[in-house]
Amino acid sequence: MRLDAFLTLVRDRGEYHSEDEAEQVSAAVLWAVASRVGPEEAAALASDLPAPLGDALRLERGHPETFGREEFLRRVAQQTGARPRTAEWDAGAVLSTLTEAVPDGRVDRLLTHLPADCADLFGRTAER
Repeated sequence: MRLDAFLTLVRDRGEYHSEDEAEQVSAAVLWAVASRVGPEEAAALASDLPAPLGDALRLERGHPETFGREEFLRRVAQQTGARPRTAEWDAGAVLSTLTEAVPDGRVDRLLTHLPADCADLFGRTAER
């Protein structure tokens, strides 16, 4: 998926005012994902996304961190300056778009690295 198509979907789903805002929110959500999944999975996901979205996933990190949904949303909120409830909306807009932008197998692998209660952010139900 091209960058403009990705950002248009995020903008529409998140009801943002511009593609710039959609890009900022996307980078924040992907940054939080990268800290949870670890460098190998983050790099693989980045390779499926248009530049510059993959840059948020390619940050130098050590081992994946272990944290739940609440912390995931807190980190998104911290990056965007939003409240946790808004961060949940933001994450849903980005991650549901991600499911359309990358192969299903990549999303399935990504979900194995995230808490089961994050599946709904991707528009899926928890299977574990």
